[in-house]
Amino acid sequence: MLTTTAVDLTDPDLWARPDTPGLIAELRREAAVHRTDTVDDGPVWSVLSYRHSAQVLRDAALYSSEQGSLLGAGEGNVPVGSGRMMALTDPPRHRELRAPANPFFAPGPVRGAARGITDLAASIVGKAVELGEVNLVDAVSALPLSVMCDLLDVPEQDREMVERVCDVAFLGNTPEERRAGHQQLIPYLLHQVMLRRMNPKDDLISKMATYRVGGKLLPVEDVVLNLDNIVVGGVQTVRHTAAMGLYTLTQNPELWRKLQRGEVGMDSALDELLRWTSVGLHTLRTASRDTELDGHTIRRGDRVAVWVWSANRDPEAFDRPEEILLDRSPNKHLALGLGAHYCIGAPLAKAELGALFTAMLERVDTIEPTGPVTHNRSIINFGLDHFPVRLLPR
Repeated sequence: MLTTTAVDLTDPDLWARPDTPGLIAELRREAAVHRTDTVDDGPVWSVLSYRHSAQVLRDAALYSSEQGSLLGAGEGNVPVGSGRMMALTDPPRHRELRAPANPFFAPGPVRGAARGITDLAASIVGKAVELGEVNLVDAVSALPLSVMCDLLDVPEQDREMVERVCDVAFLGNTPEERRAGHQQLIPYLLHQVMLRRMNPKDDLISKMATYRVGGKLLPVEDVVLNLDNIVVGGVQTVRHTAAMGLYTLTQNPELWRKLQRGEVGMDSALDELLRWTSVGLHTLRTASRDTELDGHTIRRGDRVAVWVWSANRDPEAFDRPEEILLDRSPNKHLALGLGAHYCIGAPLAKAELGALFTAMLERVDTIEPTGPVTHNRSIINFGLDHFPVRLLPR
C-alpha cells in the first residue's frame, strides 16, 4: 500500500518546531517508507525507519550517490560535481577519490594530532570564558576552521583571510552570503593546487593535487571540488554538532553535571549527542534499477531520502530513543553515515568534539543562555545560527 504524507520533510522550519519529534514518530509508526511530495525536489521516497535506512545506505550499487547526495538541487537537476566528488561517486571510483585523503583522517594520525587539538580547544574556550558573553556558535567554529587550515597547510599570512572567507561561507546570514564566501574560497584553493603541483609538500592539498588514478593526475577542477567538499564537511559537522550538543546540555543541566563529575565517559557521550542532534538530517540516493523497499516498488531513477534524524530515534533500533542516555551502549547511530560513504573525517570530528567538550567542562561551571537561540534554515546541516550565552567560569 502506497503511503503518501502531506508533510514536507524538506521544509527547514519543520525541524525547529517543538512538536516535530512526535510528528516524525507518528509518521514512522504509519509506515517505514513514505512517498513525499516536496516543493523543490518533486516526489521523493522518504525512509524513516532505522532498518530500511541502513539497508539503503549499505547498498551503494542499488542506491547510487552519483545523481546527488542531498536534497535541494531541484527536481531533475544533477549537481555539478556528479561523478567527480567523493560525495557524488559510487565504488570503485569513490574509493579512488578517498585514497589520497584517507591518511589525514585515519585514527593513527588523528591520535598523533590529538595533543595539538586539545591545546587549541583549551585556548579557544579560554578566550571565550574571558569574554564572558559570546555567540557560542561562532566560538566553537574557531576549532574546526583552525584544524582544517593545518591540514591544508594554509600559509600563515593567508590564514586570517581563509578563516574570514570560511566564516562567510559557513556562517553567512543568507544563502547569497554563503555562496559568495565559497566563490572566494574556491579560487584560493585553485591557486594553492596549482602551486603545490609544482612544489608539493606533505599536506592534504599537495596529496590531492599530485594524486594519480590510472597513471593520470586528477583534473584540477576535481581536486578543487573535493577539497571544498572536505572543508565544508569538516567544519560544518563539528560546528553544528558542538553548538547543538552544548545547547542540549544547557537544556538538561543534570547531564552537564554528570559529565563534569566524570560519571560518564566522553566517548559514549559524544556518540549519544551525535545520535540525538543528527545535524545531517538526511542523505539522498537514486535507485539504479527497479527494486522494492518495505513493500513499495521503487523505479529506476526514483530518489530515496534517508532521514537520519528519524532513523536515529527509531524505537526498534534504540531503547528509550526519546531520552538522552550519555552512557548508551551499543549506539549504532547513523549520524556519520554507513557503508561506503561513512564519513571519512569521523575520527577527526570526534577528536575535535571531544577536545571542545572537555575544555568547556574543565573551564566553565555553567552556560547561561542570554537570549533566544536562532535555528538555521537548513536540512543539510541543521543547527544554530545564534546561541547567545554567558560562560560562568569554574
